[in-house]
Order: sequence, then C-alpha cells, then structure tokens
Amino acid sequence: MEIRIGELAQRTGCEVVTIRYYEKEGLLPEPARSSGNYRLYGEEQVKRMQFIRHCRSLDMSLGEIRTLLNLWDSPTQDCGKVNALLDDHIRQVEARVEALLQLRLHLTALREKCAGARPVEACGILQGLVNCSCHTVSTRDEASAGV
Repeated sequence: MEIRIGELAQRTGCEVVTIRYYEKEGLLPEPARSSGNYRLYGEEQVKRMQFIRHCRSLDMSLGEIRTLLNLWDSPTQDCGKVNALLDDHIRQVEARVEALLQLRLHLTALREKCAGARPVEACGILQGLVNCSCHTVSTRDEASAGV
C-alpha cells in the first residue's frame, strides 16, 4: 500500500509541511517517488510519523527523537540508552516544573500586592514590578549583554 503525503498527513494528524520538515531533518527517510514525482509512503512511514508525533506530545526535542529513532532502527541493541534518554528527559521536565512553580509563587506574591480597584499610580503590582530586586542586573552583566 502506497499513499501520498496528503494521506500520510491525514492519517497521522500532521501537517504536510511538518512531514517535509521531518524529512529534511532526517527523522523520516527520503520517500519513494511515483512516475509523476509524488512522494509515496507505506505503513512503515505511518508508524514512524506516529512515533514522532507521540514523542513530540511528550515534549521531546528533535535530537532526542532522532536518538530514539536510531535505536528503534537497531532492534538488537540494548535498550539501556532508551532508559537513560528518558531518565534525562524526566529530569529536564522536573526542572521546568520547579521553575514554573517558582514563577507561580512570584506571580501570586505580586498579585497579593493589589487587592482591588484603585488608580494605576497606586497599583501594588506595578510598584512591585518596578521595585523587585530579585532580577537586578549588575553593570558588568549589562556590559556583557551589550546593554
């Protein structure tokens, strides 16, 4: 069974432009071509696209996906590398969750600075954004950032 790129897109819930991008990035192998030069795909490419889409839904980078696909393409290899990659990805997610929790605390503290309707010049939130010392940049940092 051979299908064109539009049907691959429909079957995998992916945009045609994304499929072409994954081909360009080497995540999908170069497809066969019809006599009319249309891209032709089979069940293996459908599975591969579903695999990529699922990895992306888990917020994996293209590099992580590439590594997993290389391992998938070598089925006799030990799966320890897969476990290590997933463990590393979990640590990255945990770090982002912690950063988001800190962000929520900061936003909540700012929100508590303004209890109700009042003139903007008396808004505790705006004053808190101006007077926050937690994000001050030293002169040395500004110089290295080109500020």
